Amino acid sequence: MGAIVIDGAAMARQILGEQRDAALRLAALGRVPGLAVVLVGDDPASAVYVRAKERACHEAGVRTFDYRLPSTATEAELLQVIDTLNGDPQVHGILVQLPLPAHIGADSVLQRIDPAKDVDGFTWRSLGALLDGHALLAPCTPSGCMLMLERSGVPVAGRHAVVIGRSSIVGKPAALMLLERDATVTICHSRTPDLAAVTREADILVCAAGRPRMIAVDMVKPGAAVIDVGINRMQNGKLCGDVDYDAVRAKAGWITPVPGGVGPMTVAMVIANVITAAGRRAG
Repeated sequence: MGAIVIDGAAMARQILGEQRDAALRLAALGRVPGLAVVLVGDDPASAVYVRAKERACHEAGVRTFDYRLPSTATEAELLQVIDTLNGDPQVHGILVQLPLPAHIGADSVLQRIDPAKDVDGFTWRSLGALLDGHALLAPCTPSGCMLMLERSGVPVAGRHAVVIGRSSIVGKPAALMLLERDATVTICHSRTPDLAAVTREADILVCAAGRPRMIAVDMVKPGAAVIDVGINRMQNGKLCGDVDYDAVRAKAGWITPVPGGVGPMTVAMVIANVITAAGRRAG
């Protein structure tokens, strides 16, 4: 029969519609949600991501503030922009598009963002709150993954979840969110011996390793929910995930496609965080 395909693009559109209703309620109170997007340099992929986020803002009724700095901008200049946005009451969320030029320290910039406006959920205070089970604004990609599981009816409590990847952007927060939902969680990474033996035990498999099609069909438990966070560009220009989608789809219970899976949900969760931040500011 094959897996249920979790359509992240369709789900994201639904979420943006729900968020638009919330944004309109805030606007009626004179609190139009606002997102400042900061892009340094002219990386083509970053520009594409920024445009997608700005389109989603428009769809959800969120005002955008666009900041473009040349690749020659200094770290001090960028930090000054962040300080200005931290103090701007019209800005409820600040998003600095990564990667930054090599001469700018990403940690210094991200940690300068007011945690109340940290819609990416990257500041140490945001991550610390997540660890303690009291998320301020949770990281968007793992939040999107969790919502995909929830809205698709995938059981989480009591299940064995395996997360491949240990980044602070996806892997670690995804593991924490799954643990918070009462899953038993295993984190795997490049030093994990016999990865396939671990993944075959997973009821929920979250792949965020950044290696094209590394998850073969013989590494997946029948009926498992497979969430593919990876996005890799092949030599022919096409995109693929970390999972051998066509083969695994025939064996899994649920699966996300690439593209059209986790990516649109990440964008939708950015918007949701902006509106959450605006609602908190409005009291």
